[in-house]
Amino acid sequence: MPATPATQFLKAKQIAFDLLEYQHDPRAEAYALEAVDKLGLAASSVFKTLVVSDESAPARHALVLVPAAEKLSLSAAAKALSWKRAAMAKPADAQRLTGYVLGGISAFGTKKPLPVVVDDSLVGQTKIHLSGGRRGLEIGLAPGDLIASLSALVAPICA
Repeated sequence: MPATPATQFLKAKQIAFDLLEYQHDPRAEAYALEAVDKLGLAASSVFKTLVVSDESAPARHALVLVPAAEKLSLSAAAKALSWKRAAMAKPADAQRLTGYVLGGISAFGTKKPLPVVVDDSLVGQTKIHLSGGRRGLEIGLAPGDLIASLSALVAPICA
């Protein structure tokens, strides 16, 4: 089993999870949709992890998770975080704060603990998938375990 900070985090918390691997295509730009396609998963069960920043306090960041085929509503994310306005974080900041490369950013085991908001579409699903900490690696787990282990907020954050 590949070891990443994400898998180490889950093991330390004794959370059950599955790992799914696929051969990442370096030309792929939509990493979560690539996982959907290569692993044959439902797009609604695969969540992309994005990093946002508070426009009024640019040093404040958070992780937001939305289904692979959906777009994030920055205003809804800001509302969920009690910020005035949210913006997508600069790629260099996202990588520095999480310790992961773009396309491999996981909500688990980030270098710096960040608040997490997950789209409410995960409620009622039996299993969701998100990056395992590198491109080509997906973690599958129960939504409740993600919410509890990260103290995640659940809110409607899709556009």
